Amino acid sequence: MDLEQLFDQNKEPSLSGRYITLELIEPLFNKLNVNNELEIIGKSVLDKPIYKYQIGIGKIKILLWSQMHGNESTTTKALFDFINLLNSDSDLARKLLNAFTFYCIPMLNPDGAKLYTRENANKVDLNRDSQDLSQPESRILRAAFENFKPDFCYNLHDQRTIFGVGSTGKPATISFLAPAYNESREINESRGKAINLIAGMNDVLQYYIPGQIGRFDDSFNINCVGDTFQNLGVPTVLFEAGHFQDDYSREETRKYIFIAFVSSFEILNENDVVVNKYDKYLSIPQNKVLFYDFLYKNIKINYDGIEIMTNFAAQYNEQLVENQIIFNAYIVKIGELDDYFGHYEYDGNQALYHDRNGDYPKLNQKADFYIDNNLKFVNGLLV
Repeated sequence: MDLEQLFDQNKEPSLSGRYITLELIEPLFNKLNVNNELEIIGKSVLDKPIYKYQIGIGKIKILLWSQMHGNESTTTKALFDFINLLNSDSDLARKLLNAFTFYCIPMLNPDGAKLYTRENANKVDLNRDSQDLSQPESRILRAAFENFKPDFCYNLHDQRTIFGVGSTGKPATISFLAPAYNESREINESRGKAINLIAGMNDVLQYYIPGQIGRFDDSFNINCVGDTFQNLGVPTVLFEAGHFQDDYSREETRKYIFIAFVSSFEILNENDVVVNKYDKYLSIPQNKVLFYDFLYKNIKINYDGIEIMTNFAAQYNEQLVENQIIFNAYIVKIGELDDYFGHYEYDGNQALYHDRNGDYPKLNQKADFYIDNNLKFVNGLLV
């Protein structure tokens, strides 16, 4: 099966970029709701509807939720691509619908999505609210879990561009985690199934993005939803959509999340999660914070009349401006950066730095500067 071609055939064209809101997905729900698959299962803090889309008649029950964090939208796009596949009337769609029942919550936090924030309207991180259940969105997800009684849970997120795959110098385009169910991080039956499923997805994804799959830290926190659901005995997989080279809109990453979905359901349909693949899971390198968006090396600066060599790094700050996400690069680190990588790297070869404010970079300053007077950098990039 050509999974990239399958993605191209089912990609939802109305969804793109990072800013995905309820207003964008409601028309899709109306189009897809041909057999009463759609239902409002509750309201957000600001009284916005939270939808479930349930489809399939199979015995294996899958609960998937996305945009628990409002500014993490890549998996929402991929989830709609996958829903399009399920509605395609293809042989694969019919097979999946007969084997599985999918309970999808594409946007758990519509208020955070609109504001482009991690938290909900009460400034609560819903992924730290699984015990207190202080927020309506948290209670809606818990009710879905208890009523649906899933066989597997897919906890869908984005991760920042700072993460790399171990110390390889490759970005963590996708990271996975089979959350711990206790402080000792032991492997029981449910966690073992999640581990084996991740190992299977990794085998497939290595063909498409070799070396760009990471493993998320498995420190136990019962306040996190994934840890709670694993603790309650349901195999749970954390998906973290990360950075692909030059893909700040996360359109490439979206494709690989789709591929992960399809391959995972093929694995589950074949019951290939009962074979112990713990060693394969551990062979996936753990995420490390080793990346900046921009890294500038061997730059000469004039500091109080003394010329010295330095390195500095800049990072994008994502800002919502008139319903668009604007990426503004700011200097965040100056000095020793030998152990770090940049998604964009520039070697100054001892060229002299200056900007409109002086002769050396300053923290939190916009990344607009000159090298040797004739090379101009605007918002981090050479122009």
